[in-house]
Amino acid sequence: MAIDNRTEPPVTDPTQGPWLLLIYRVPNESSGARVAVWRQLKRLGGFYVQQAVCVLPDRGELREKLSRIRERIDELGGSSVFLTLTDAEEDARVQFVEGLRGQSAKEYAEIVEECETKFFKEIEFERYRDNYTFEEAEEIRQDLEKLKRWLRKVEARDWMGADGKELARQKVAECERMLEEFEADVYERTVSEAG
Repeated sequence: MAIDNRTEPPVTDPTQGPWLLLIYRVPNESSGARVAVWRQLKRLGGFYVQQAVCVLPDRGELREKLSRIRERIDELGGSSVFLTLTDAEEDARVQFVEGLRGQSAKEYAEIVEECETKFFKEIEFERYRDNYTFEEAEEIRQDLEKLKRWLRKVEARDWMGADGKELARQKVAECERMLEEFEADVYERTVSEAG
């Protein structure tokens, strides 16, 4: 396995590497610190090869963010090693690609589930309750904005082209259409009550 410490990776097919590998240790006494580091790496889209060994595709913005995470690990009394892998064995490359794809696919599926089991049901429930208020529409609008932000974050770290992106986009668009219909009904009822 060749190690290369370039600062800017070449533009290549992300499934072929190179890869950023972070190996770290955080003191055992601090489960909060371990969780904080884990959460930061997962937000970046890091794939855990094993405990405290995380891999990401080699991208300039990720290098910068990993550098900040390493500083945080140092502040917590831990240690880390950061490597660039330019020539990973085929089985490791496949593990990295499939692991990263699987993470993104799972997140897309969670977005679809959130749309179908919560968002759609919320609008149906408010219609059933005959709760056509601006406040309720505004609350549901905030839920839609959360879904859209979540989808943008997943898309931004889906470097390997995971399955499920189009379905997640369709479901979020369906949520938006349902909300617009609900808001139109709220408006019509508000106008008719005022008139």
